Amino acid sequence: MFSKSRINETGPSKGTDDVTSTDVAAASKSPAPKKTQEFTPTAPKAKPPASVLSSDLTIVGNLKTTGDIQIEGTVEGDIRAHLLTIGETATVRGEVMADDVVINGRIIGRVRGLKVRLTSSAKVEGDIIHKTIAIESGAHFEGSVQRADDPLTTSSQNKVPGVASSAPKKADPAKAGPTS
Repeated sequence: MFSKSRINETGPSKGTDDVTSTDVAAASKSPAPKKTQEFTPTAPKAKPPASVLSSDLTIVGNLKTTGDIQIEGTVEGDIRAHLLTIGETATVRGEVMADDVVINGRIIGRVRGLKVRLTSSAKVEGDIIHKTIAIESGAHFEGSVQRADDPLTTSSQNKVPGVASSAPKKADPAKAGPTS
């Protein structure tokens, strides 16, 4: 009733039309050879090494990566990374946001991180918003420290309940009484 295509059949070579009924019966009983790709296990891809900004490099602008950065030079701008290491010779002026922040050098600006570590050579001038923090003896720090469950969000959702904002409130002149 239906004719089978001869493309996948194992049978006589091209150019011969001598196909016997036993050849067709034999070909239909044995399944066509399946092309299978053999699975060869490979090692998981290695994490790329950290990008290193050397001590003689000065960057003016923002840096953003999903990888790791090690800074030894000077950055004037905001930095966003997965793991951020500030070297002893480094200076950063701007906001720093990373899952893990290790500070050996100087930061002037806000630091946001799930894990923040100030080593004994660290110098930080600014606020630190963290989930966990470690400050080694000898580290210089001037600013405030605030714990937050999600310090990487920049919204005001991290406010502690019942604690007023530190910004002074401006009086509404319409509600104020007459001045004399």
